[in-house]
Amino acid sequence: MNYILNIETATKNCSVSLASIGTTVVCKEIAELGYSHAEKLHLFIEEVISEAGISLSDLKAIAVSQGPGSYTGLRIGVSAAKGLSYALQIPLIAVDTLASLVYQVTAEDGLVVPMIDARRMEVYSAIFNSNKEKIREVQAQIITEESFADISETVYFIGDSNGKVKSVLTKPNFVFLDGHVYPSANEMSGISYKKFQENDFVDVAYFEPYYLKDFMFAK
Repeated sequence: MNYILNIETATKNCSVSLASIGTTVVCKEIAELGYSHAEKLHLFIEEVISEAGISLSDLKAIAVSQGPGSYTGLRIGVSAAKGLSYALQIPLIAVDTLASLVYQVTAEDGLVVPMIDARRMEVYSAIFNSNKEKIREVQAQIITEESFADISETVYFIGDSNGKVKSVLTKPNFVFLDGHVYPSANEMSGISYKKFQENDFVDVAYFEPYYLKDFMFAK
């Protein structure tokens, strides 16, 4: 079986899934106010492997959410993924964090805008069409009343920024899907398997998360 371990730590959700041929077999995750990734990640990895009744040696690849997102969360997830990939001598797959978030929803028309919270009124966002194809690349974007104002189609907003942008994005074609907050390793399963089939791997030695912005320490 083509087992792939998927790791998602770009936001407050610490999420791990084990997938076979693009379908999730086991998924463990928890989203807490305080980031608990350092404590939970390796435990979740052990649990999904154990519950599936396999061993690490049965894995064919490791997939990790590449960002954008939390600097600390991404570092923890990518470090774990790179360590497993190197130790097991199996490929490493990088998955766009916002793309996996989009796979939580089905839109028959319009556009989907996944947003991950940054500081103040800033978000990390991209735009996808109803076929889940990215039509605008990821940006660090400050949300104002003019954001997305040139779009006449229905726009579905998802992610953990909905709460703070609703009062600003008020056009009648804007729809907020509040049930889809954090990216999950569950939706990584299909994406990572497709990349595995296409031999779309990253170099373990040189791969770095997609931070989008330089990390800034709080003063």
